Amino acid sequence: MGVPFLVNRFVAAERALRTAAPHELLDAVRRVLTERYAARSVELFMADYGLTVLQPVSVLPHTTDPVSVHDSAEGRAFGAQQPHVESLRDGLVRLHLPVTVRGDRLGVLSVTLLDRDRADGIVAELADVAQVLAHEVVVAERETDVYMQARRRDRLTLAAEMQWQLLPGRSGARPEYRLGAQLEPAYAIFGDNFDWSATADHLMLYVTNGMGEGIEASLLTNLAISALRNARRAGLALADQAALADQAVYAHYRGRRYLSVLMLDFELATGRVSVVDAGSPRMLCLRDGVVERVELEAQLPLGMFEDTDYVCQELHAEPGDRLVFVSDGVYGVASPKGEAYGDAALGRAVQATRLLPAAEVPRAVLRELKGHRGQSSSDDDALVVCLDWLGR
Repeated sequence: MGVPFLVNRFVAAERALRTAAPHELLDAVRRVLTERYAARSVELFMADYGLTVLQPVSVLPHTTDPVSVHDSAEGRAFGAQQPHVESLRDGLVRLHLPVTVRGDRLGVLSVTLLDRDRADGIVAELADVAQVLAHEVVVAERETDVYMQARRRDRLTLAAEMQWQLLPGRSGARPEYRLGAQLEPAYAIFGDNFDWSATADHLMLYVTNGMGEGIEASLLTNLAISALRNARRAGLALADQAALADQAVYAHYRGRRYLSVLMLDFELATGRVSVVDAGSPRMLCLRDGVVERVELEAQLPLGMFEDTDYVCQELHAEPGDRLVFVSDGVYGVASPKGEAYGDAALGRAVQATRLLPAAEVPRAVLRELKGHRGQSSSDDDALVVCLDWLGR
């Protein structure tokens, strides 16, 4: 088996995916892996909105059961973001390969092969195929609902549908940073939001604490985030972005509704951070093993008053810093005894998750929060964003 054959085999897989109809990506990858790699079976699993299970992609209703993110071979590959080899009966092995694009974890591709030696020889090549598949899924979602349907363990509320469509993704990675974020309740969120955008030199991050409930909260957040993106894409500085979004929200609601947002602009080369704190999201920093709340100059939420002027303050991120951002739905959650979660519990949660990758931290903190809340259901959104700053 020479190098030209190996190259042609991968090129054939890549071409099959790039030329497949958007709704037929699984059929295409299944066909090419069977023909070119002698795969016995091929399954694609998508992470659900709550990041608790991996849902099979198949004709609805699903023909196979979802698998747990926490205690399954597929979940191990998803969490570690590394291929995982599972031994089966009769000498068969199953490769579980992360389906991830630029740090955004979409799911897992599971491929069953005849023997371990063969699997070991092609695991890196199949991992590349899974990455190509991830790119194609992202593109295909503009034209088909198949993959978004596969992510649903339950039905989304209309407000949650609007919010998930607004989000950039739940994780991302560049040489300078690693990002992860999660919202709860995943199938019924309404106002909280996060957004980020990177260029060659900057990362801009917004953490939003929405006001109100249901559709009204989602509409408010959609207006504010769209205004911020409009200003950002026009090349405006951070304070001017806040001012434009403030005007847009006030013009529509005349001060009856407003939005809290924490806006950050990271300079990738230096770690210098410009910050506008327009409201209530909290920021903590884990540096050299110590967790401290970052005290910021609080300014008015967007849309509270007409023509508010916003001013940036500057911070500095050091390589190795972990920054964690939370909404009031985390910080203010009460236990059955009425005790707020607060700084102390949040600091302990950040310490307890310090060895996890950034993409895993939000889910772990929200799981800890659920334990603090007890059996009672939350009456507010809960948002956690984690940023590991690596520096350039």
